Amino acid sequence: MIYPIVDSHIHLDGAEFDADRDDVVARAKAAGVRKVFVPAIDLPSAHSVLAVCRRYPGYAYPMLGLHPEEVKADWRDVLRGMKPLLAAPGWIAVGEVGLDYYWSREFEKEQLEAFEEQVGWSVETRLPLMIHCRKAQHEMVRLLKQYKDDLPGGVFHCFTGNEKEAAELLQFERFVLGIGGVLTFKNSHLPEVLPSVPLDRIVLETDSPYMAPVPKRGQRNESAFVVYVLQKLAECYGVGEAELSEATNRNITRIFGIKEI
Repeated sequence: MIYPIVDSHIHLDGAEFDADRDDVVARAKAAGVRKVFVPAIDLPSAHSVLAVCRRYPGYAYPMLGLHPEEVKADWRDVLRGMKPLLAAPGWIAVGEVGLDYYWSREFEKEQLEAFEEQVGWSVETRLPLMIHCRKAQHEMVRLLKQYKDDLPGGVFHCFTGNEKEAAELLQFERFVLGIGGVLTFKNSHLPEVLPSVPLDRIVLETDSPYMAPVPKRGQRNESAFVVYVLQKLAECYGVGEAELSEATNRNITRIFGIKEI
């Protein structure tokens, strides 16, 4: 059976898809993927994301943000160049933004400041956040708590944490967890963790071209592979794939305001 689903996170503008982007979209549609959400990561990608989304109108939707790994000493100038783009219609979220201290803390202060400014964009525009967080949950939660009552909502992208970490994130009532290919990995603890998370707090994602799920692990990821995440998630919750599809689509509509999935 094919169920209507949304890939809430794919870097479809990436060079990895330049050779066969139309085929990638066609395979996704054939697999039941009705919409894909495409995050910017820096100023050049803001333009490439818009171009890709214009190429697939009503199917690919753009998000605008500066990825934490792209935050450098010039972050103020970058955000100064990005913010005016928000005035254009069509953006569905501020993202991909957040904190990432996995590889380096060289720009720790700059990441925090850039993230806070973009949280402000979300509050100001009422666009939800698409948040990337790696090895920085404590710092991220501390910052978000300052805006807790004003945040419009969003997604904690690529959640891979434990029950305690999930509960800490779910205190932000208008937010959901983005679940992708890691769920299917042999050493993942998510199958034990996720049943403690209500179904109305989860959305599906791929993070393509990265993090391909089993049985496609090691390959370039693409939106069509989100069906493997759906299958594993349904197994974890002990529900049918149709119910999982309906639940995650309702969450997409609630968070992003996008209907007709």
